Amino acid sequence: MVELQPSMIRRAVEAALVEDLGLAGDITTLATVPASARATAIFAARKPGVISGLAVAHEAFAALDSTVTMTAGVADGARVKSGDVVATVSGSARSILTGERVALNFLGRMSGIASLTRAYADAIAGTKARIADTRKTTPGLRAFEKYAVGCGGGVNHRVGLFDAILIKDNHIVASGGIEAALKAARAHAGHLVKVEIEVDTLDQLDEVLRHGADVVLLDNMTPAQLREAVTRIKGRMITEASGGVSLETVRAIAETGVDLISVGALTHSAPVLDLGLDFQPA
Repeated sequence: MVELQPSMIRRAVEAALVEDLGLAGDITTLATVPASARATAIFAARKPGVISGLAVAHEAFAALDSTVTMTAGVADGARVKSGDVVATVSGSARSILTGERVALNFLGRMSGIASLTRAYADAIAGTKARIADTRKTTPGLRAFEKYAVGCGGGVNHRVGLFDAILIKDNHIVASGGIEAALKAARAHAGHLVKVEIEVDTLDQLDEVLRHGADVVLLDNMTPAQLREAVTRIKGRMITEASGGVSLETVRAIAETGVDLISVGALTHSAPVLDLGLDFQPA
């Protein structure tokens, strides 16, 4: 699972605050709230889901004011019900108000991804398959979104183009075929770099089996084709199913015996988890 480094969190939050505050700052809060005002506010879930991004939300306040405290009521990865207290924030009312939207944007987005991932993981419970993410992420926020997938019970696919070789259909065409692509990849890869190749048909799979790979991506295959592919592979490669996976179809895919099911929707289509930050009466 991708881990979020403090420096990474700090940079992302600072960029979000710069975007929100612009040249003049939070003019509404500056105009209406005394500098001396203190407040306590509660993050609460308005819908059931899985929490992710608490450290990022905290940084949204800490970057503005190191005296603001945030006490988590749950941990990342925890399931929450509507009404559950997620965290409590105390300190300068101005700082809390100014950091509120950045904190909620990160926390809601990441918790939405974790919640959708948890739904997929629950749907295949009892099978050997695992739910994996893809590179279909928000530019600049990949690490945060992949961390959220881990919080929801999924596993991370390659983080970027740099940490594994994945030969897709266009690579196969451009390199001159499956055999040529695999031979070139093996010659280029270091001994710690895995080689994965995408196939669309069982005939292509047979060619891959003749030449060898570490992982085979079985793209847009029916459950019957996936089951036959697993039978032909006989454990010689890790199997990954991908393409058009939904909550309605994922169980049938998992029951074919594949090792991984990659789902782009985890990061490109997850709805934000509805969370609120409400000031408490003095």
